[in-house]
Amino acid sequence: MSTQQALTSPARHWLYAARRHAASHPWTTSGLTFAFVVILILLAASVSTLVDRSDTTIHYGLWGGLAGFLATAIGALPALALKQLAQRLEDTLLGFAAGMMLAASAFSLLLPGLEAGNALFQSATAGAAVVVGGMMLGVLLMLGLDEFTPHEHDKSGPCGPGHASCGRVWLFVFAIALHNLPEGMAIGVSFAQGDISVGLPLTSAIALQDIPEGLAVALALRSAGLAPWQAVIIAALSGLLEPLGALLGLGLSTGLAVSYPIGLGLAAGAMLFVVSHEVIPETHRNGHQTPATLGLMGGFALMMVLDTSLG
Repeated sequence: MSTQQALTSPARHWLYAARRHAASHPWTTSGLTFAFVVILILLAASVSTLVDRSDTTIHYGLWGGLAGFLATAIGALPALALKQLAQRLEDTLLGFAAGMMLAASAFSLLLPGLEAGNALFQSATAGAAVVVGGMMLGVLLMLGLDEFTPHEHDKSGPCGPGHASCGRVWLFVFAIALHNLPEGMAIGVSFAQGDISVGLPLTSAIALQDIPEGLAVALALRSAGLAPWQAVIIAALSGLLEPLGALLGLGLSTGLAVSYPIGLGLAAGAMLFVVSHEVIPETHRNGHQTPATLGLMGGFALMMVLDTSLG
């Protein structure tokens, strides 16, 4: 069988659409390429380091990622009986998740990144510049993936090159992947130095906010026409991207000394992009801005308490 014959029609359609999209969006394409190159360099630099690292560090990252997976699965289970939530309640819960992600980015990623950068360069300015550079990489990565990955959100509809040739369920799955990957990366980066005081609060926050997200994903899949058990299984399996992302985060931040603050900034930038670009707009589309904002404030406050008590 030739390569062209082996390539499925949706894949051919996506490649064609992606080439056209890249030609019409050169800056986005360049940014995504740059982010991939830097990430590959960081991963290559960490190969020998990961082999020499203690098993404890890797185990922390994997257990943290598995916690996110289990929380997603637990959150999806009520969809076996529920077909939908009241829109007001759903927006409030997603606002709560957004607040926890915002606070986790600030307290468990950016602040430790600034401390690590300052200690490395003996300069607050240089340390901040490294973390900001990592944030830019995270934003470029997520912006590029968002532009080139066909996906669909429950309220805003399908987008991305080649989405017309993908089934609606696959579009939801790709959207979940874009959401869960940076969360897993954040968990892995937070445990990269084997410091539980950094990783535990962040993992707790991500696991807690994964519960309402898992339910929202399962209900969205049910609305796409899947049977309840299928929606729950797919929503639960989407959480596997968190342990995979945790391994990626560990790889990004365990090589060069500068990799750790860069990795913390990258994970924070990716999470902030998802919150601002995806979660908050979704919670404000239905006229429930006030309960969604109150939910966000509650999630932010809870994360502050977790960071203080567990950090």
